[in-house]
Amino acid sequence: MPRFASLCLPLTLVLGACAGTTSDYPSLAIRDVERVEGSFAAPTRETIDVPPVDIDMTAPLGETLDRLVGEARSGNEIFLEVAPRAQRLVGAAANSDTESRAWASAQVALSELESARSVSAVPLADIDILYTAARAAAQDASQIETTRDEIVSIIAAQDETLAQLRGRIR
Repeated sequence: MPRFASLCLPLTLVLGACAGTTSDYPSLAIRDVERVEGSFAAPTRETIDVPPVDIDMTAPLGETLDRLVGEARSGNEIFLEVAPRAQRLVGAAANSDTESRAWASAQVALSELESARSVSAVPLADIDILYTAARAAAQDASQIETTRDEIVSIIAAQDETLAQLRGRIR
């Protein structure tokens, strides 16, 4: 027991040193920074101007579909004209560094090829609108589906070409 008593005195002194006056501790009162200010009003919404869809719904469906396929084929012709140059430039840049002139030229050629692809993609968006309108009106959309499949196959071939070229330049 005397040994325990001899340990209690130093322990009491050490623990007493940890305690201090109340002025050493920060106040628990709310600080100015923590006060809530302002309003909770909902933000105003900006209106977005959406351009009108430019599809002639009064024209016969067959004419509209023929026009859309023609536009997609025209876009494919542009794509096929640009593709050889892109293939040549990508081939030249296949093992080059990303800071090289060959790599930069290949990137520009790929961008031109993607722009040519977008010419074929615009009719796809228009035909999707026609398809949606026909389905919403519970009309037969089989003719639209057939035309859409043709346009999708054109774009899929273009996408495959682009993917192959991108794979060679990375």
